[in-house]
Amino acid sequence: MRIRLEGTDEECRRAAEAIAAVLDVLETSRPYPNRPPSRLVRLYLTTAPAAPAVEKEQ
Repeated sequence: MRIRLEGTDEECRRAAEAIAAVLDVLETSRPYPNRPPSRLVRLYLTTAPAAPAVEKEQ
């Protein structure tokens, strides 16, 4: 799955960290600046579903 984040550099980095907590992030692009006068950037993540947690037998 490819996810596009758009916001400030800091917002995108925080969102990428939060996404990495629930999905396996395979690749993270560099931040691409939006056209001026915008100060926002775009960050692309390539992800896969997280591996299921291994349950312990009781």
